[in-house]
Amino acid sequence: MNQEILGMIMQMCGGLGLFLFGMKLMGDGLELAAGNKLRNLVEKLTTNKYMGALVGLIVTAVIQSSSATTVMVVGFVNAGLMNLAQAVGVIMGANVGTTATGIMIAFKLSAIAPVAVFFGVVLMSFCKKNNQKHIGQIIAGFGILFMGMELMSSAMEPLRTSEVFTGMMTSFRNPFLGVLVGMIFTAVIQSSSASVGVLQALGAAGAITLPSAIYIIYGQNIGTCVTALISSVGTNKTARRTAIVHLLFNVFGALLFILITMALPFEQLVMRLAPNDPVVQISIVHVIFNLATTALLLPLSNVLIKIACRVIPGEELEKEGMSLSYLDSRILNTPPIAVAQVIKEVERMGELATENFQLAMESLLDGNEKKIEQVEENEELINFLNRGITEYLVKINGLDIEDSDRDAIGALYHVINDWERVGDHAQNISELAQLVVAGKANLSYRAVSEIKELRDLVIRILKESMSMFEGRSQDISLGNEINNIEEEIDERTRQLRDNHIERLNQGLCSATSGTVYMDLLTNLERIADHSTNVAYSMNKKLTSTNVKMMNAVSEK
Repeated sequence: MNQEILGMIMQMCGGLGLFLFGMKLMGDGLELAAGNKLRNLVEKLTTNKYMGALVGLIVTAVIQSSSATTVMVVGFVNAGLMNLAQAVGVIMGANVGTTATGIMIAFKLSAIAPVAVFFGVVLMSFCKKNNQKHIGQIIAGFGILFMGMELMSSAMEPLRTSEVFTGMMTSFRNPFLGVLVGMIFTAVIQSSSASVGVLQALGAAGAITLPSAIYIIYGQNIGTCVTALISSVGTNKTARRTAIVHLLFNVFGALLFILITMALPFEQLVMRLAPNDPVVQISIVHVIFNLATTALLLPLSNVLIKIACRVIPGEELEKEGMSLSYLDSRILNTPPIAVAQVIKEVERMGELATENFQLAMESLLDGNEKKIEQVEENEELINFLNRGITEYLVKINGLDIEDSDRDAIGALYHVINDWERVGDHAQNISELAQLVVAGKANLSYRAVSEIKELRDLVIRILKESMSMFEGRSQDISLGNEINNIEEEIDERTRQLRDNHIERLNQGLCSATSGTVYMDLLTNLERIADHSTNVAYSMNKKLTSTNVKMMNAVSEK
C-alpha cells in the first residue's frame, strides 16, 4: 500500500513538473514569437487605465503568467516608468489574462498532445529560422502541458475511491479552509495558472467536485499575490503600493465571491452551464471571478490606490542622480521588454553626453565656471551609466532572446563605449576651459569664431547620429548627410590646424594658448568620429562605407 501511495505521489509530481515545464516552454515561445509586437504593446501604455487593463490581459495571455506580468509592472514602477494609476490597470488586466491557461485546459486536448510534442520538437530541432523554432516551442509546450495534465489526472484517479481523501475534499467546502489551502498551495508554486491546472486535474480524475473546489479557487487568486509582494521588497514606496493594490484586488474579489457563493446559488448555476464536467466548471468560476472583479474594481481603482497609500504612507523620495532611469532587474523576466528598456537607457546616456559637450563648449567660450562644475557632475553620471548598462547587458545576454535582439545587445556594448568617450572628450574640453578661465590661456577673436563654426558642425552630427540610432534608420540620405558632416569636420579641422600654425609662425599666439587650441580641435574631431560610430551601430546592412559605395554607384 505504501508503495502504491509513493508511486502515485511520484507520478503526480512528474505530471506537475511536465505541466509547469510545458506552460513555461509555451509561454517563452509565445514571448519570443511576439517579440517586437509585445514590446510595442507595452510602450503604448497610457494614463488610460482601461487601455492598461487590455495590455495586461494580452501580455499575460502571451507569457502565461500573471505573476510575471505583475513583477514586471513592479519593476516598471520602481524604475519610474509607470505611475500607480497605470500599474493598477495592467495588474487587473493580468488577472483576467491568467485565465487563458484554464480555458485552454477545459478543451481537453490531451489526445493530440503526443502529436503536438512530436511536431513541436521536429520544428525546434530541424528548422533554421527562429520564427519556425519559436512556433515549434509553442506547439511542444502545448503538448507537454496536456501530457502533464493527463499524468496528474491518472495519478489522482485512485483518490476518488479513498474515504480519507473524500472526507478531506468535503472539508474544503468550509470557506475559510478552502481559501487557506488555495492560497498556500499557489504561494508555494508561485503560479495561479498552475495551481488552477492542478485543481482541474483533480476534477478530471473525479477526485474533486465544484462545491469542494470553489473556495480553493478564490484562495488561489490571493496566493498569486505573494510573488509580487516578495518582488516589491527593497523597492520604492510606489512599487510597494503597486503590490498592495494587487493584493487588495484579489482579497476584495475573494471576499465578494465568498459572500455570493454563500448567499446565492452561484455553484448550481455554474454546474448547470457545464453538467458533470468539473474541469470546465473550475475554468468558468476562475474566469467569472477575474472578469467580474475587474469590471467592478477598475472604475474604482482610485479607491484601491488611496487604501494602498494609507497602508504605505509618506511621500515618495525623488530618485538620486546616480540611478538608472529605465532599468530594473525585475524587467529581465520579460526579455523583449528588457531589450527595449536598455536601449532607452543608452539613449539617455547619449543625450547626457551630448548635453555635456554643449556645456563644456559654453564654459570654454563664455568662461562660465558653474558650467565646468556641471560638466564634472554629468561626467560622473555618464560613467555610472556606463557601468550600470554594461552589467545589465551582460545579464540580458544570458537570457533566451531573438538573434536580432542579441545583435542589438552586441552593438550596444560599442555604443555605450562611444558615448562614454564623448563624455571624456567633453571633460577634456572643460579642463581646457579651466585654463582659459584662470587666465593661463586665451583664444583670439578669430580662433573663437573658427571654433564656434566647428562646434556647430559637431552638434549637428551628434544630433543626426542620435536620430539615426533612435530610429534604427535605414535612410541612405540621412547616412549620406552624416558622412558629409564628418568629412567637412575632418577637412575643417585640417584647415584650422594649418591656420593656427600660420598664426604661431607670425607670433600671434602664445605656446600655451596654441596647445589649448590644438587639443580642442583634436577633441572636437574625435567626438565627431564617435558620434558617427553610434549612427551606424544598430544597422548591420547600412554602414558608412556602404553609404559611400551606394553614392558612388548612383553618381555613375
